[in-house]
Amino acid sequence: MVYCKICDSWDCGIEEHHFHIGKTLNKKEFSGSSPPEIFVGKWNYPNVYAGILSPEEYGDTKIMSSPEEWHKNQLPIQSILQQRNKLIYARTTTNIKSLQEKFTTILQEVAMTHKSISAEFKLKRPIFPNREQDPKVPLISNAAELSQARLQENPSIKPKVEYLVNDIHVKSQDAIKELNKSGIETTTISKILSAGLLGIKKNRKLVPTKWSITAVDDILSKSKLEKIRFFPELNEILLFSAYYLGNHYEFLLLPGSYSFEVIELSMSSQGVWQDYESILPRKKYADSVTGAYYVNRLALTEYLEKIKRQCRCIVFREVRPEYNVPLGVGILRQVSREAFSKNPEKPSSLNEALLSIQKRIKSPISIFTKKSVILNQKESQQSITRFF
Repeated sequence: MVYCKICDSWDCGIEEHHFHIGKTLNKKEFSGSSPPEIFVGKWNYPNVYAGILSPEEYGDTKIMSSPEEWHKNQLPIQSILQQRNKLIYARTTTNIKSLQEKFTTILQEVAMTHKSISAEFKLKRPIFPNREQDPKVPLISNAAELSQARLQENPSIKPKVEYLVNDIHVKSQDAIKELNKSGIETTTISKILSAGLLGIKKNRKLVPTKWSITAVDDILSKSKLEKIRFFPELNEILLFSAYYLGNHYEFLLLPGSYSFEVIELSMSSQGVWQDYESILPRKKYADSVTGAYYVNRLALTEYLEKIKRQCRCIVFREVRPEYNVPLGVGILRQVSREAFSKNPEKPSSLNEALLSIQKRIKSPISIFTKKSVILNQKESQQSITRFF
């Protein structure tokens, strides 16, 4: 079975667009070490698919699941696909409130652990290629209807995770912020939230993975913005850039009170997407850029919190043809963080900054600048004239 993300269709006939999703395997059971990874779908909400992803091999399998590891090791797309194709999504249908079911409690234990964990699975039907793909989450190649699951070892859980999971009186937003402060990876926090393990007891429920990822990025960046809005304004232009797997990013930081904008351009489709927020807290979902908006904002707010400044920020993302498979927004979070880990350029003017960006991107910079709310605001133009 071959899916084309570029054409959004199956068997489009253009070979260079193709990557293979799964294969049919006539198995009644399998076992291996989950990276760990769980996935909760959103189809037919509130009665959703929920399951554990595991390969048919034992040992440290984190590389199959972790955007942090992919980026750290600079894995190419083909290597990531090879790892993802090993995973089998053993799933069952459950109501989001059914947290006491036996399989749900196993899923929760997998979500809490920070190390690969061995498990065995018995299946109702053969393993089959999974057609339900979403570009905001990494590729899930193989799916199987689950009959029974059993952990073969006790999960290794960090004390802070165990403490907040057992605290049924703390709100989920506060728990997410505490986990972040203690150094728990963002993707791990998303899994814990998705498994229905955070929040006041009566409010706990399974959260579709796609939603939990954005929720964590949104909550963490909003929390940082509560302080950032009172920081002094940046007094110079800063420019950061990074690239990974066909995703080229430019972060242009300008003097002024906080505002944030993301503009994305696909070189394959020539589509352009844009979302913006002012210093006032954002209330509506960024439905143009969607999940990538929130990972970019988190990376920015982490940096602004560190330097104790506020600014206007325009994010330029050029999506190149080589990025033709769904790898999830986790890699975009990491490449955004990479940009802010570097020493910035310090252009003396806005024009100089835009010329510098143009040297690194392949599309005309005018496509971005014409779309930008920040660059076309009269107030913005007046506030940065001293840099010309």
